[in-house]
Amino acid sequence: MAKLDRKQAARLKRKKRVRKKIFGSEHRPRLTVFKSAKHIYAQIIDDLHGKTLVAASTLSPELREKTANLKGSDKARQVGVLLAQKAQQVGIQKVAFDRNGFLYHGRIKGLADSCREQGLQL
Repeated sequence: MAKLDRKQAARLKRKKRVRKKIFGSEHRPRLTVFKSAKHIYAQIIDDLHGKTLVAASTLSPELREKTANLKGSDKARQVGVLLAQKAQQVGIQKVAFDRNGFLYHGRIKGLADSCREQGLQL
């Protein structure tokens, strides 16, 4: 593995600390978020069976054209709305939020807030 810079190492350290405490079950699956420089990805995972139940990202066909001219936090909000809608179609009401080591502000906060606005309990 290549040598990590200071910021990446700090994120991975936070990720390990958070993941020790959060586990997704059938009744309360884990909502995990990953962000890159251009895109944001979110999944709802049942850790008990190791399956992704619902996924959404800025690359989803439903959002690709809609989010083309938006800034990052607005893209994250759109992903949160889509993810919450898909989750409710499958019957998921409550999730455990896993920020994946990212600080809770900006795009991560926008995604979480829009999920809450759509009725998903984090």
